[in-house]
Amino acid sequence: MLNTAIWIASALLAAALLLNLYRLLRGPDLPDRIVALDTLYINAMALLVLFGIQQNSRAYFEIALLMAMVGFVGTAMLAKYLLRGDIIE
Repeated sequence: MLNTAIWIASALLAAALLLNLYRLLRGPDLPDRIVALDTLYINAMALLVLFGIQQNSRAYFEIALLMAMVGFVGTAMLAKYLLRGDIIE
């Protein structure tokens, strides 16, 4: 039962990743693309967690945690660049 739920959730997250990739490539303006990139990080992180549950390995959870930190810093950096035009002030 758990394996079936993991496969269904993985398929739905893969579809969400494809839709985020579409929004990232075809977004009407830069803020939409930044939000799509942030959502792409979150969906990829959830997919890694599901894969870690399926494989019964803790390494994927640590990778997902690192990915979350990098994604947060990257999104904050891009938002600051969009607002001010520079990152370090």
